[in-house]
Amino acid sequence: MTGANGFSVSGYGPERSSWSRLVARDSLARRLDWPILLSAIALSLIGAALVYSATRNRTEINQGDPYYFLIRHLMNTGIGFGLMVGTIWLGHRTLRTAVPILYGISVFLILLVLTPLGATVNGAHAWIVFGGGFSLQPSEFVKITIILGMAMLLAARVDAGDKPYPDHRTVLQALGLAAVPIMIVLLMPDLGSVMVMVIIVLGVLLASGASNRWVFGLLGTGALGAVAVWQLGILDEYQINRFAAFANPELDPAGVGYNTNQARIAIGSGGLFGTGLGQGSQTTGQFVPEQQTDFVFTVAGEELGFVGAGLILLLLGVVLWRACRIARETTELYGTIVAAGIIAWFAFQAFENIGMTLGIMPVAGLPLPFVSYGGSSMFAVWVAVGLLQSIRVQRPMSA
Repeated sequence: MTGANGFSVSGYGPERSSWSRLVARDSLARRLDWPILLSAIALSLIGAALVYSATRNRTEINQGDPYYFLIRHLMNTGIGFGLMVGTIWLGHRTLRTAVPILYGISVFLILLVLTPLGATVNGAHAWIVFGGGFSLQPSEFVKITIILGMAMLLAARVDAGDKPYPDHRTVLQALGLAAVPIMIVLLMPDLGSVMVMVIIVLGVLLASGASNRWVFGLLGTGALGAVAVWQLGILDEYQINRFAAFANPELDPAGVGYNTNQARIAIGSGGLFGTGLGQGSQTTGQFVPEQQTDFVFTVAGEELGFVGAGLILLLLGVVLWRACRIARETTELYGTIVAAGIIAWFAFQAFENIGMTLGIMPVAGLPLPFVSYGGSSMFAVWVAVGLLQSIRVQRPMSA
């Protein structure tokens, strides 16, 4: 009998079955990409320390418990780790068959955000609040659905041996699949998530072997769409102000430019080794807003210094490097596309998050993968790690 992970578990009698299961577990452990797993765990634990430092004195949000956010961050990490294990157990190929169901659920959830059940958090109307302190940001899971859905369509005939690369009709279908949730998320409007999704679509198309005309066409369409969004007034005023502050940091240093200016001061004051965890004046003085989420990198820059911030970049680099290797070594286009979509997602989101704290990117409200506080984002990135591990685990031994 062959399990979801592709390992044969057969035998005669309980002793043989136990041995087969032991061999299967050993084979699974050897096939896992440990650098990705250990780097993701390290990033989450570093994030826990940074979240604790940023929130321990914030009595207005931590309900009087200095460990409130630390405990929840560790719980989110534990749940995310469990989701990764579940994803590996199911296997990316099994999830391939469930894409229509997953896609329908994702679209339904983001549509719920546009109903009275939706809630605005930090200026973004992108959440569903269930009460009891539990909330959900469906757009985080839409990123996974877009990757799996586009990969399923683009790789179907190629993996079957019918075509060497996706034809124009297939590419158009894949773009249509991605366009529906992207347009809904744009209506929220959650511009940061839309930016990530567009980058994911580009990464998927490049990995699929589709004609470059589609890539250039998508870039041109995106540019025209950005102009249209600006002219039609779809963006909220606070989003327009963020872009204005990015274009001119001195425009309103006490208003729309405040976050970025304070973030740069915090990072610049850290020096080589930082002021020490819990000792940063910008952090303890609460000068930088949302330090446990969007601006968590400023805590690293101030309290851990260049060395600590560099360690975060190094660990993120290890995750991306190993993901690139998984994408290159898999023998099926579907796995390559899924890995490429995850690479595009992680790379852009990390660059945007860190870039906005340094003033080289506009503020877009995106968390730093594995590091920032937030359940939905933590769950989504760990599911992505599970997909990467599944692709590696299920590749032929000769690969």
